[in-house]
Amino acid sequence: MAATQKLSISLPKEQADLVQKLADSGRYASVSAVISDGLRVLQARDAAMEKWLREEVIPAYEELRADPTKGLTTDQARTELARRRKRRA
Repeated sequence: MAATQKLSISLPKEQADLVQKLADSGRYASVSAVISDGLRVLQARDAAMEKWLREEVIPAYEELRADPTKGLTTDQARTELARRRKRRA
């Protein structure tokens, strides 16, 4: 079992009420379990963001740096976004 450390935290009333409601619902064993699950979700989100940056954003940036002609001007990007918006509508 992982070592634990007791913390004292302060939350806005709305968040504290939500944490207590989730614990009281039986979905979680305790308030600590609610907080732990929330932190696991944040860790997963951060890991996914890091992966996206490493695997997609940085390679795209490097590709654009190597060949700037692959990029769009601001006007071209706006035109393309407007075209896509219009197509969805």
